[in-house]
Amino acid sequence: MSEITTDGTAVTVIHGEKISLLRVLGPAHVWALGVGIVLVGEFMGWNFAVGKGGGLAALIACWTAGLLYTCVAMIDSEVTSTVAAAGGQYAQAKHIVGPLMAFNVGLFLVMAYTMLEAANAITAGYLIQTVGGMAGFDGVHDKPFIVLTIMALALLNYRGVYATLTFNLVITAIAFVAIVVLFFGVRPWSHDLLKPNELLGGLPYGWLGVIASLHFGLWFYLGIEGTTQAAEEVRSPARSLPLGTMLGMITLLIAAAMTWYVCVSLMPWEYLGQATTPLFDAARLTGSTSLMVLLFIGTIFSTLASANGCINDASRAWFSMGRDRYMPAWFGAVHPKYRTPFRSIFFLVPIALIFALGAPLDQVVTFSILSGLLGYTFMSFNMMMFRSKWPLGSIRRGYVHPLHPLPAIVLFVLCAATYFAVFLGYGTQLLAMMVFYIVVSMWFAFHRYKFVRRGDQFTMPWPRPRGY
Repeated sequence: MSEITTDGTAVTVIHGEKISLLRVLGPAHVWALGVGIVLVGEFMGWNFAVGKGGGLAALIACWTAGLLYTCVAMIDSEVTSTVAAAGGQYAQAKHIVGPLMAFNVGLFLVMAYTMLEAANAITAGYLIQTVGGMAGFDGVHDKPFIVLTIMALALLNYRGVYATLTFNLVITAIAFVAIVVLFFGVRPWSHDLLKPNELLGGLPYGWLGVIASLHFGLWFYLGIEGTTQAAEEVRSPARSLPLGTMLGMITLLIAAAMTWYVCVSLMPWEYLGQATTPLFDAARLTGSTSLMVLLFIGTIFSTLASANGCINDASRAWFSMGRDRYMPAWFGAVHPKYRTPFRSIFFLVPIALIFALGAPLDQVVTFSILSGLLGYTFMSFNMMMFRSKWPLGSIRRGYVHPLHPLPAIVLFVLCAATYFAVFLGYGTQLLAMMVFYIVVSMWFAFHRYKFVRRGDQFTMPWPRPRGY
């Protein structure tokens, strides 16, 4: 409604009406959010698995991680089609497990996506510096592009979710097409360019190397669970979230298989295992300028799409925690015009910049993977409790995943194996992160929880859970 101010200007004011996020997204936007965050893993990061155990170990890690994330997508689709709220797994934990688990899951999400955003900015800056050097511009430096990437995408997120994820849809589709074009461009039906038998390298570190490679095998799919963060902004959560998530998982499985085959058939595993931009390097080795330009564009677009989606997801998780007073309520504000969680968006920008400008890429990637892995472990327990408290038929579900409880058990076993894999290479960092989450849990339990309005946390119109 409009009112006239003392100087005669008409302004729009809202009395007694809560401003909420906009429900404007469809299944294509959900696909763009999930695949957009993850597809960069095909362009960089997954190949560190090759360095841990060789090309064959990376393939086994790719399949194993694919199974893990298929379980994640199936479980997520069932629970999220029921718990349709921003915050994704945080909102699920709040309703199904309890406040302390919800607080930790919220932090897992924020740290995983913010670290992934930093890793994307590092890669974009590195690639621009490399290509600038190839073009004769030796003075090109990566730091300004890192800052520009994070600031520009944060501004885009601030202006509205529809424009943000439509942008993601376009650049993610182009990046995926680039992988498909490269795959057919190297003529996989011939051995003119590809030498898989000569370059694969077997298992140089044995089966221990296979286990170690699981650490970076997650990079093929890390972040697909981020589709749940759109739950409060899609027009039809029960239809759009399962459809967008499952189609996204299929897309990633195809892209991962193509990426692995092209790269291990073009580069020795010793080089591939430490390359920063393996798909771009593969395009350079073909000698085709067109493929090189296309993969440069694809790599840049994939990093931008991933960073863009990460800003979207991290801010929704932080916003939800602020709205529930798990964090200061100031973060739970929605912009009155753009209907975005603008304070949460800009609050996380300096954190991403600190890690992007001051930490090595593999450390940032590991930080993101560990936070994501902790979240996946929670999901196996969450699913078991969800089916136990609200069995089939007790509440309406948009999707029911088959073979329960097998996916939850498989997910837990694979997570346990991956913890061991991370411990082999980054044991100190793993222990440091565990200490960090224990300390912040104590801060929440003994200090922050008294600010939480317990009666306002449960927003789902569910019946009383079985056994209560």
